[in-house]
Amino acid sequence: MSTPKSKIKQTVEQMLGPYLDDNGFELVDVEYVKEGSNWFLRIFVDKEGGIDIDDCGIISEYFSQKLDENDPIPEAYFLEVSSPGAERPLKKAADVAKAVGKDVYVTVYEPIQGLKEFEGRLLSFENEELLISAGKKEHVVPYAKVASARLAIIF
Repeated sequence: MSTPKSKIKQTVEQMLGPYLDDNGFELVDVEYVKEGSNWFLRIFVDKEGGIDIDDCGIISEYFSQKLDENDPIPEAYFLEVSSPGAERPLKKAADVAKAVGKDVYVTVYEPIQGLKEFEGRLLSFENEELLISAGKKEHVVPYAKVASARLAIIF
């Protein structure tokens, strides 16, 4: 029987969090997904100034050892450690706050002014509301209604 994905994500965060914090890294996200017949455990990590391939290798080596010791995942899987990329997900309120002044892409659970997607410059994040400038319009999006948010590259 397989372990629920949420439990695996929580276990990975607990196992890896202290090491990352102690070494100046930030755990951005954890994914445990099946693609075709293979399972993938993906760890997205960042640090001030960006993360490089050497950082990913060191974290992967450390975490492989921890996983071997504790073995929280019964299935065979591939471990991948990488940067969250240019379109980094904004998982927590603190991530959204750090993104003020940057371009974002936000989806909501239910339409706001008839829209379910907002892409533009995040002008502010105050009082649990995002203020997004898209073209000549500004949209107020309650944080509680945000389904997903990420940095965006707008051409």
